[in-house]
Amino acid sequence: MARTRKLFAALTRRGPHQVLRGDLAFAGLPGVVYTPASGFNLPGVAFGHDWLTDVDHYVKTLEHLASWGIVAAAPNTERGFAPSVLNLSVDLGTTLDIITGVRLGPGEISVHPTKLGLAGHGFGGSAAVFAAAGLSGAASGAPKAVAALFPTVTKPGAEQPAASLKVPGLVLSAPDDLHSLRTDALHLAEAWKGSVLHVVSKAEASGLAEKRRFAKVLGMPGSDKKTQKTVRALLTGFLLFHLTGDKTYQEFADPEAVLPKTEVPDPDSVPATTEERIVALLK
Repeated sequence: MARTRKLFAALTRRGPHQVLRGDLAFAGLPGVVYTPASGFNLPGVAFGHDWLTDVDHYVKTLEHLASWGIVAAAPNTERGFAPSVLNLSVDLGTTLDIITGVRLGPGEISVHPTKLGLAGHGFGGSAAVFAAAGLSGAASGAPKAVAALFPTVTKPGAEQPAASLKVPGLVLSAPDDLHSLRTDALHLAEAWKGSVLHVVSKAEASGLAEKRRFAKVLGMPGSDKKTQKTVRALLTGFLLFHLTGDKTYQEFADPEAVLPKTEVPDPDSVPATTEERIVALLK
């Protein structure tokens, strides 16, 4: 456990690589890409944003992944009031095609087509599941790992595609998810047999998004630095193990491991019904 805590602490900080920023628009898709300053055959991940949240709210998270040697790209699409989870999932697949199909940066950066992952926050977490299901039969470009970070309820729901996935998954949940009208982490993890579920201690499901300084003042979900710090470590360790095969980070993909800043999910817990969640909100 001491070794795991040391690894976790290291992963909460930026990694050893200098980071470059690029624009996906050069390939015809609005969005951003962050890469290590150099490196061939790197792992790569496409990241989906939450509802009504543009990718500028995930800059530090994307930079964090790049600093640990993972090319991280995020499409800046489907940002309207009624976005399509299916359209965003297609854009995530297109993002993977872009980062594997061209040399990035000054021509000294490339992504290996068998070291790909998908991740997303909230609405984007559910979109990542749909994208993984759509790419699962692809001869190339199929993801090796998928992370749904505090995934939210969508229409159509992500449980059905999750049930078909053979790819390893990481699902993060907040302690109050049982009574949330918006989040769907527990249902998703139950349907997705290859997933690892972690309840992040004292986390705020919407807190991963950055630069929401005045949101809480207005009664809206704001940023939470503690949530961001923990999630970045859990996500980075999970991706480094599955995308690079580095066994140093094996515990970050172990469903039996109790990682720092997480809680063991109650095996007897039952997600609240919609009626119960509404009552909880009104109390």
